[in-house]
Amino acid sequence: MNKPTPRTLGLGLIVLAAGGCYALTMGARMSMGLFLGALNTHTGLGLASISLAFAFGQLWWGLTQPFAGMVADRVGAGRVIVCGVLMVALGTALIPHMSSTAGLIFAIGVLAAGGAGMAGPSVLMAATTRLISPARRGMASGIVNAGGSFGQFVFAPLLQGVTAAAGWITSLHALAAITLLALPAAWLLRGNGRHLSAPAPGQVAVESTRQAVSRALADRSFRLLCAGFFVCGFHVAFLATHLPGVVASCQLSPTVGAWALGMVGLFNIVGSIGMGWLMSCRGGRWRMKTLLTGVYAARAVAVLVFVLLPKTEAVMLVFAAVMGLTYLSTVPPTVGLVARFFGPSHLATLFGLAILVHQIGGFLGAYLGGKAFERTGSYDWMWYADIVLAVGAALVNLPIREAASATLDAATEVNPFPQVKGGALTPLS
Repeated sequence: MNKPTPRTLGLGLIVLAAGGCYALTMGARMSMGLFLGALNTHTGLGLASISLAFAFGQLWWGLTQPFAGMVADRVGAGRVIVCGVLMVALGTALIPHMSSTAGLIFAIGVLAAGGAGMAGPSVLMAATTRLISPARRGMASGIVNAGGSFGQFVFAPLLQGVTAAAGWITSLHALAAITLLALPAAWLLRGNGRHLSAPAPGQVAVESTRQAVSRALADRSFRLLCAGFFVCGFHVAFLATHLPGVVASCQLSPTVGAWALGMVGLFNIVGSIGMGWLMSCRGGRWRMKTLLTGVYAARAVAVLVFVLLPKTEAVMLVFAAVMGLTYLSTVPPTVGLVARFFGPSHLATLFGLAILVHQIGGFLGAYLGGKAFERTGSYDWMWYADIVLAVGAALVNLPIREAASATLDAATEVNPFPQVKGGALTPLS
């Protein structure tokens, strides 16, 4: 076997660090739905009140993204990741000790979800994008995004097994400890985007963060992209929070619920890497807005078929697999379009804004799922809303103008490893 070159080793380490960190923080966050029933029994607060804590977590995870991105752009991703991982571990460990809605909001929403946001996609994707060349970004972002799904695939059945053997409290404490394994990733992903902001000879000074945000909010294509991403958040949060409840309402075993969440994570690995490949193959022949339209349309069809079919174990697992293919495969083309619109120097901040919109949808998906079930005794109306919103998201991406920014990748000519002097890591091209 050939010895890996420094360039290959550098790329592999970057993707492994970002993907591994995302696997641990996202896997922990997206497996919380397994404990919804236990928390309801333990606290007696009611499904709607506990869903409010999960919904707040969805919103807070999004609210942290642009601010975490701003801090990472200025002081470096490594420090932000360390703080985020520690918050996830602390919040997860505290969940079993909370007996009020406010306490659950603090543990699940503020600490665990906020920490996952700080060590989440806006910081990780931007760090990865900053450290590699444009030609490799599509595939790299797909692999990093798949890391989050791998964490969900591993954690959901693992936690279900620990819960069955030792109880749900032990399961949550074990999850908190496992999350700390993400800390070493902070060292490899350290650094910020300031070296990307230095104007080249003959260029005007680059814009500030405030100017970049103002320009993004004024851009029609960015607003349309965020509108579609809002729908993605609604879908993802509803499934992550309530899929075990959907399984229970169909009179199926809790084990099916755990494996359904695991199937979503497993097949999102395929979907995310496949999306990265489609973005990179033949020089990016597929337009990213077209790929997004296809993903949202596929969701609409999948939910419609699921609503019409009998709810057996096989149907549930196949539905979870199909939804997994589209689950977070929206992330690589979304971050790709943001980078194409505005360049890499403020990417953590601007993609963080898109994620904030995504999580406003997530708040509604998580909270309304609980309210709908309390009011009607089923999730039918949530599935109908899923179908309508998915069709709308498919349509809203079509008018996006996918034109490259004039200064898109000029900054990538700068050494993306300014902190490494003559070491094994070299600029990746």
